[in-house]
Amino acid sequence: MRDWLFYLVIAGVVAFAASSWWGVRRLRAKHTRSAVWEQTHSPDLGRQKVAVVLNPIKARSAEARALIEAACAEAGWEPPGIFETTAEDPGFSQARAAVASGADVVLACGGDGTVRVVAEVLAGTDTAMGLIPLGTGNLLARNVHLEVNDLQGNVAAALFGHQRFIDTARMTVENVRTGESAEHTFLVIAGMGMDAEVVSDTNDGLKKAVGWLAYTEAGVRHLPGRRKKVSIALDDQPEQSRKIRSVLFANCGLIPGGIDFIPQAMIDDGMLDVVVMSPRSAIGWLAMYTKIVLKHKKDLPVMTYYRSGKITIRCSEPMPTQIDGDPSGEATTVTVQVAPGSLLVRVKDGAGGD
Repeated sequence: MRDWLFYLVIAGVVAFAASSWWGVRRLRAKHTRSAVWEQTHSPDLGRQKVAVVLNPIKARSAEARALIEAACAEAGWEPPGIFETTAEDPGFSQARAAVASGADVVLACGGDGTVRVVAEVLAGTDTAMGLIPLGTGNLLARNVHLEVNDLQGNVAAALFGHQRFIDTARMTVENVRTGESAEHTFLVIAGMGMDAEVVSDTNDGLKKAVGWLAYTEAGVRHLPGRRKKVSIALDDQPEQSRKIRSVLFANCGLIPGGIDFIPQAMIDDGMLDVVVMSPRSAIGWLAMYTKIVLKHKKDLPVMTYYRSGKITIRCSEPMPTQIDGDPSGEATTVTVQVAPGSLLVRVKDGAGGD
């Protein structure tokens, strides 16, 4: 039985990798999607004060720091302020200190968690955020057309590139059984249900070895399962009752592997794209997978799309949640709301769209 499951997982990983490669080719060939609408503009600041919120345990963090310091020195600017994250503080106090130092741009140098924390502090301010992706997902960087493996190019974009405003979103999770509640900012995709189960149950060792493909192994293990009854309210409209496996809230939709998971999701349209998934069997999952990878426009009964500025979901039993690929606790009530044009982000010149 274990051998059968092992081979099934391997086959799933190979199939996902092959389809992802095909998705990348289709995306590059057709140019049908722009992750952003607004054109970029030059900051025109001349001399800049730079701060860096750095996760020191990430691979290439030392190299990134050296490149940033060298670029600032070559430009004739003062040395950047370096604020390192810790296990106790993933970057909140460091980002606040960076803003208090008078920085014109704060570089988020780490994985998706570091980027999300820095964005939460900078949202609603005039301080720009530069992206130096060092993680495995690098979700926001992909959605603003940065080459995630081009460290030198990303440093150049963060310091000398153009900039643009994008939307952020805030998710409030409440658990009536424990009395706990929390609020989280996210930038790409948050979710409730099976997707959060997969995020929580992904093997860390496998993730370090194969990157984002590790989620496939956890996904295969969590395919069996029952649907759960929830109520969904969009923009304070009357609630509707649904049985679901997962609900996603997308600010933008490009994920690793070249998969354009939610093609209609735009990062600066002031709306969230909500995907309600309710497959009952493996056939339903296969139909959804085929639709996503091949970009079929035909509607599926097990996959419903909505657009809304605010979403509230209630359920009788706690369900796991996730924000940009990180677990965010169990909830019986989830409220998600978009904050239009709330974050200024540095991007490559002319990266306003295809």
